Amino acid sequence: MHSIKHLLNWLILGSKGGETRKKILLILKKKPMNNNNLAKEINMDYKTVQHHIKILQENQLISSIGNKYGQVYIISQLLEDEIDLFKKMIGDED
Repeated sequence: MHSIKHLLNWLILGSKGGETRKKILLILKKKPMNNNNLAKEINMDYKTVQHHIKILQENQLISSIGNKYGQVYIISQLLEDEIDLFKKMIGDED
C-alpha cells in the first residue's frame, strides 16, 4: 500500500470528489455521524455521500460503529495518527 501521504494526495487533492471527501473527513474529525446527517451537513444527496463514505472506508480513512441504520462513521486510527499531515496538505493548519 502507498504511504498515507500518497493516499491522501490521490483521494483528496488529486480526484474529482476530493473536495467532498475532505469535507466529510473534517466533519467526522469533530463528531461521529451517519450518512443521513452527513448529507444534510454538507447539503449533498444521500447516495453521493454514501459513495464517498464507501471510498473512504475502502481506503481505511474512516471506520464505522454500529450496523444498518444505527451505523455512524468516525475517522480511522490511521488518519488520526496522521491528522497533522492531513491538515497541512489541505491548508488547515490551526
